[in-house]
Amino acid sequence: MSVISKVSTFWGYRRKNGRVGVRNHVLILPLDDLSNTAAEAVAHNVKGTMAIPHPYGRLQFGADLDLHFATLIGAGCNPNVAAVVVIGIEDGWTQRVVEGIAVTGKPVMGFGIEGHGDHETILRASRAAREYVQYATELHREECPISELWVSTKCGESDTTSGCGANPTVGNAFDKLHALGTTLVFGETSELTGGEHIVAERCANPLVREDFMRLFNRYQDMIHRNKTTDLSESQPTKGNIAGGLTTIEEKALGNIQKIGRKCTVDGVLDKAEVPTHPGLWFMDSSSAAAEMVTLCAASGFVVHFFPTGQGNVIGNPIVPVIKICANPRTVRTMKEHVDVDCSGLLQRERTMDETGDQLLEMMMRTVNGRYTAAEALGHREFVLTRLFESA
Repeated sequence: MSVISKVSTFWGYRRKNGRVGVRNHVLILPLDDLSNTAAEAVAHNVKGTMAIPHPYGRLQFGADLDLHFATLIGAGCNPNVAAVVVIGIEDGWTQRVVEGIAVTGKPVMGFGIEGHGDHETILRASRAAREYVQYATELHREECPISELWVSTKCGESDTTSGCGANPTVGNAFDKLHALGTTLVFGETSELTGGEHIVAERCANPLVREDFMRLFNRYQDMIHRNKTTDLSESQPTKGNIAGGLTTIEEKALGNIQKIGRKCTVDGVLDKAEVPTHPGLWFMDSSSAAAEMVTLCAASGFVVHFFPTGQGNVIGNPIVPVIKICANPRTVRTMKEHVDVDCSGLLQRERTMDETGDQLLEMMMRTVNGRYTAAEALGHREFVLTRLFESA
């Protein structure tokens, strides 16, 4: 019997819009690269807050600018966030992010630097941040049904043990979560190349299949537009090749193991888009680890499964990232980064069901408050996806 069932519950923070988070962050969110210094100063002044600096936000336009706003607003809307202070160089775009986050009902306030300077902005923002921290510390977890959990997945630094061990472990867990009505997501569009037909066959209906192929073909068209005939040294990466993966097709077949054997693909999302119903979703996304996990956070997912073979140290400031590894060498040499050691599966010491339950048990401990390895080590990689050059 699985460690979770329809009657399983977890302890989460229920937000005013009904969504449930598993962390209780107060974010200091810079709108643009020019506002990072002020945001980090506020986080230094007010303990219990967290700044998430990034290098973008100036002279972006069109779809790239829309994605920028969607990612920042989505990050602030994530149920793991209790309150947000937004800082931008000017008021207009700052308020656009504030208004996007405010629809959740959570406390949010914005501050523009122009006309005030850093000192006054930091002072005003610090006052708001202090109030928000005190507000957040009075919030309490409540018991919530397992069906309200949103779980994302992405793999990184894959090797032969990923497709044979860590990724199928995630797939087993996803099969069990999918049956309980949770909301799940996978992506990494480029890493489905050569196996996209398998995903298409798993789509719940012809409309979902059409949407999936539209996004996959959009990616292929981008490759051809840029005169790239292959993805040498990018897909698979040098690390993948060192780990025994020789082609993108091999990598894709291992990657697809993360969606299990029973799950149907129930919907399709563009980058940072929010699901509208439970089930397994495909999200068009970069295969760069920090980029995709950031997009998952922006889409509202609250806990992340990250299988790795060669070893990857990524974390995220908003979403706890659970590392799963089936490579005994990596478990030995990078043990401080591994949350779930499933190497026993390949050594025939554990069954697939046992390693899937092992991951689900760690998931339950994590959503109930246990820090992941990445959280304990301070990994807060927050990387925005760019579509094209700035104006």
